[in-house]
Amino acid sequence: QVQLVESGGGLVQAGGSLRLSCAASGLALRFYSMAWYRQAPGKQRELVATNSRGGNTNYADSVKGRFTIDRDNAKNTVYLQMNSLKPEDTAVYYCNTNLMQLNWGQGTQVTVSS
Repeated sequence: QVQLVESGGGLVQAGGSLRLSCAASGLALRFYSMAWYRQAPGKQRELVATNSRGGNTNYADSVKGRFTIDRDNAKNTVYLQMNSLKPEDTAVYYCNTNLMQLNWGQGTQVTVSS
């Protein structure tokens, strides 16, 4: 059974950093272009960053220069390094393929206080 498990969220002050992890089981992430998404209260889920099978990355304008997506195929894990966090980054963060092909995990809550 395919499963994505996100972790690493928490409460942090503005300007702080967090590193999120997304561990996959039941499939090999190296065959997929992966992405991080987020959903803030009352808002739709939005794409934050993508990481292609070849390692090319793209970012939403709102996080460009602050967030970094990377992966460790040997560990079957995708990461999101978040620096210079802002209150508007507060959301539940999820990983999935860039085409949202997999069942969503439970996500990990990120709360940034001002």
